[in-house]
Amino acid sequence: MKTTLMKSILFSGLFGLGMLSATAQDSFGSGANAFSIDFVGIGNPGNLAQSSDNRSHGESGGDGYGSVGYEYRISTYAISTAMMEKADAEAGLGFTQTTRTADQPATVVNWNQAARFVNFLNEQAGYSHAYKFEHQPGDDGYGSSQNIQLWDINDPGYDANNLFRNANAYYFLPSEDEWYKAAYYDPSTGNYSLYATGSDTAPTAVSGGTDPDTAVFGQSNQQGPADVDNAGGLSFYGTMAQGGNTWEWLESAFDGVNNVGNEARSYRGGPWNAGESELRSSIRYSQSVGLGTGTTGFRVASIPEPSTMVMLFVFLGASALVLRGRKG
Repeated sequence: MKTTLMKSILFSGLFGLGMLSATAQDSFGSGANAFSIDFVGIGNPGNLAQSSDNRSHGESGGDGYGSVGYEYRISTYAISTAMMEKADAEAGLGFTQTTRTADQPATVVNWNQAARFVNFLNEQAGYSHAYKFEHQPGDDGYGSSQNIQLWDINDPGYDANNLFRNANAYYFLPSEDEWYKAAYYDPSTGNYSLYATGSDTAPTAVSGGTDPDTAVFGQSNQQGPADVDNAGGLSFYGTMAQGGNTWEWLESAFDGVNNVGNEARSYRGGPWNAGESELRSSIRYSQSVGLGTGTTGFRVASIPEPSTMVMLFVFLGASALVLRGRKG
């Protein structure tokens, strides 16, 4: 059943930079299983990838990442335990994860389970699944067989440039470039920072909170991650905890080619029990699609809602009329 997406759209004044800056809240599930995900808009399409010319720091490990040729959205926070539990209860997805409080990030979620969660979001909203699984008799339709497949040229939504993601999907796991841009790119300068708090100076280690230039790291193993909306300062675009709290799965294969269904996927970000160096933009690792750990979670991304673009044009048109009226 298609669930209506309840959106609250707020536009900022950064149109001169070519940026659609918007926040939105999308709703899923029903009754006791209802939940919502907050998104921020990532504009400035066609930005350059990080290089020695546009990084404001000396570490080259992130060079070549961050260029995205289109506008998209990414979740403000990591996906929480409660979101995973409610999706599981709504559709019987068979998820396994660490027992945490409702608002802590969902961890011990392997890549395949994160992809199935994304497929659930698409199905709720009436869109195509983002990821293709080998279905066996008795499957739940979300890929409980755990066997990820590549989209085929005969499949609607086939994209030769990315065999993992269906082009007709609305929600997806962020690619490494999409994730990297949201975490480190400064649209006002065109430069990339070393940390996801918009700075080249290491953030202050905290166990929780929302102060600028803070992140959840350097904590004890026993403490666990902070709640997803209480996990440090924000990136330039307004995302929280892309550095610290948990590692985060990315859609992309470690080599970036995306041409082998079960190949290891990249992850970035650094967990609550890591040192400062793991939070840097130059650090990336990979992991098997079937392996989930207690320090790895994920966030989701989506294309802009068409109605958002319509509202933007209306807003710009109305602003132009106001300006003309003032000049008159």
